[in-house]
Amino acid sequence: MPDIVRLFLVILLLLAGFAAYFLVLNALFAPRVTKTRSIAQSMPGRSFGIGLVNFLFFAVIALVLLSIAENAGPFIRGVLTIPAIIILALLAIALSLGLAGMSGMIGERIFPDLSGWKQTLWGTVCLSLACALPYVGWFLLLPYVGFVGIGAVLLGFLQSRTTS
Repeated sequence: MPDIVRLFLVILLLLAGFAAYFLVLNALFAPRVTKTRSIAQSMPGRSFGIGLVNFLFFAVIALVLLSIAENAGPFIRGVLTIPAIIILALLAIALSLGLAGMSGMIGERIFPDLSGWKQTLWGTVCLSLACALPYVGWFLLLPYVGFVGIGAVLLGFLQSRTTS
């Protein structure tokens, strides 16, 4: 019984943490998250394709750099590790902004009568619980939502540069 209670508390704390994180991202980077949300709504297939290709490309580059650095000397290890960490950090930033936009979009679709922050909050809760579903949530929904989010962030950056 205590294991079930502990697991329930961990899930509640993770949900609260994700909700707070996405609310803060919406507050600090409102134009970027809004643009990500609108692109994900208007072009989900294109966003998925761009997100999948870019994630796989940069993740493979980072993993190759890290694996080469593991067997290299001390100087080469530092030279190869720094770009790999930068690539992984940029992927994490794109994934965070993308998931913030996707949680807002889900909240907007499921709860259209709520205010913006409540939509983000409940969208995060729904998305987190749906992605926690074994197998289907882990291996289908979470990668789909993540790749659409990354693709929407990248398309948002490209659109802002071409229109300016």
